[in-house]
Order: sequence, then C-alpha cells, then structure tokens
Amino acid sequence: MSEKYMSVENFGSAIGEAIGASMEKALEEKLIEIADLYGCHYLTSGVRNTKSGRKVKKLLMSDNYGNEYDIDGVFANENMRPLILFESKYIRYKKHNRDKASWICNAHSAVRRRYHSIRSSIAVLAGNWSGSSQAMMKSNDVNLFFVPFEAICELLLELGIEFYWGEKEKIKAKDAWYKYNNLTSEQKTLIGRKMVSFIEVQLISLIENILDESIERQVKKIVVEIVSSLGEVKVFEFNTIDNALEFLGQDDLKNVFLTTDSPSLFDPPPTFDD
Repeated sequence: MSEKYMSVENFGSAIGEAIGASMEKALEEKLIEIADLYGCHYLTSGVRNTKSGRKVKKLLMSDNYGNEYDIDGVFANENMRPLILFESKYIRYKKHNRDKASWICNAHSAVRRRYHSIRSSIAVLAGNWSGSSQAMMKSNDVNLFFVPFEAICELLLELGIEFYWGEKEKIKAKDAWYKYNNLTSEQKTLIGRKMVSFIEVQLISLIENILDESIERQVKKIVVEIVSSLGEVKVFEFNTIDNALEFLGQDDLKNVFLTTDSPSLFDPPPTFDD
C-alpha cells in the first residue's frame, strides 16, 4: 500500500472525501451525457482564461458585486449562458449540515440574481442531512436529491468495507480507509455510479422539464423590495403585474415601514405545510 494512504491523519474524513469525489465524478459523467442530448454544455471549470493565458480550473461565478463563488457545475446553452446550477455534497455528520446548506443558499441566490438566464438550482446530497438544512435549501428554491447514508453503507459492505461506525471509532475508520484503497479503480468508480443510480431517474426527469422549450414563458410572480432611508427592508409578492402596479401606485408607500406589524423577538418562526 502506498505510504500516502498510511500517513492520513483523519481516516474517516479521507474515505468520506474519496466517496464524495467518486459520486461527483459519476454525476459529471451522467450530466455530460444529458447535456449533449439537449445541445448544452456541462461545465465544472471556467471558460475564461487567466492573465497567463491558462483556463481557470475552478468554476467561479460572480454576483452583482464582484464576489466569486466556486460552483460545482453548471448547464450552459450554446451561447454559454448558464441554465442550471449544480452542487454535489457528501456529509457523514449532521453537525456540518448548516454550514454547507447555508453556503449553497447564499451562493446560488447571489449568482442567480446576476445571471437571469438560470432556471433552476439542483443539489445532489449524500449522507446524513437534517430536516432543518433541507428546509433551508428548499426555501431558497434549491431542488434536492438524496443518496441516504444507509444506502452508502450497504454499497461498501458489499465490497467488504464496514462504513457504519461512531465518530470516535478511529480503528474502524482506519480499517475502512485501508480496505477502500485496496479496491481497484473500477470498483471505486462503480461506487460513485451506484450512488448516482439512486436518484438518476428523478434527476433526468427534472432536467428534461427545466430544459423543455415548448413551455410558454409567463410571469409567475412579482417581487417588490422596498428599502427605507433608515435601512429597513420589506418585501411584497404579487401574483399579477396589475396587482404590483396598483400597489406601487399608492401615494403613501413610506407608511409600509410602520413597525407595528413587524414581528418581535417574542414571535415564533413561521411554519409551512410540506
């Protein structure tokens, strides 16, 4: 066995990263295949050149303020205008959920405000994801697909690798890491492909609907954001253009900032039906 495998400090993190990378590679293969069918491009790196003339390795997409975000992948049309944003994440422990979920929400929302050609955001999530982190992403219009942790454990057990251990069981993690690195390249690749197979049918169906050009484009809703000189922000949503114009035609719009209807710290959070 190569010394680089034996010198790893955190065996659990190492095998987790390897499995996540295998899934990401398999997902890339599938998305390239789908993109070709629709005359699109699936990209995981930049198309612009650096000052030295080299292609940018990371897929960096910026918001309206010049902040750049490292996006996992994007579907782009023949003119290189982005259509769908993709993220692929594996997490073993739920304690890391909120950080990953909030990053996806913030990055995708900011990027979508700049590139108005983007129709959808998709996240393929493997491992353990809490209900609150899922709700956060759904509320930011991210379409979610899950590869359960139990399914990953079963896949690895078929190859003689025990993957179900506690966070402090370092000996089991070390044994799993060594056994993983004794697998052939083909076996490692197959792990990722089997993980993607859990969500493949539903994922393809959603992408087909997103890229369907026969659907007539209509205004779904109007969002009006009003900012006061004191820094207060209030957002209104309308189902029709006429309703939005009627609202904006009011003479006393400044009164929308009357704080009597603002929630207080005593109020519970809003709840929504699934």
